[in-house]
Amino acid sequence: MFSLISTVIAATAFALPAAAQDADAAQKLLKAENCTKCHSVDKSKKGPAYQKVAAKYKGKADAESKLTTFLTSSPKVKLDDGSEEEHKALKDQKAMGNLIKWVLAQ
Repeated sequence: MFSLISTVIAATAFALPAAAQDADAAQKLLKAENCTKCHSVDKSKKGPAYQKVAAKYKGKADAESKLTTFLTSSPKVKLDDGSEEEHKALKDQKAMGNLIKWVLAQ
């Protein structure tokens, strides 16, 4: 039992720096793709806060695939003021998986 606990603690300790690096990469992508113009972590702007998006998808097995489709298909979105516009597709699709995981962790 002690060995199992030690292994879990050690794995968690090694995972922390990687998670911080992933968060940095996600933040960098958000700025590069100009996502912060309409979104923030905890406050709604023109678009929903990332915390609100995470809450919407919490516990849903298809969350990552739905967000992937959303971020690559440029769907029309309804804004808080009632207007609609086309959501910009991400250009850097290689880094998108990390970004989606970061958003869902908010």
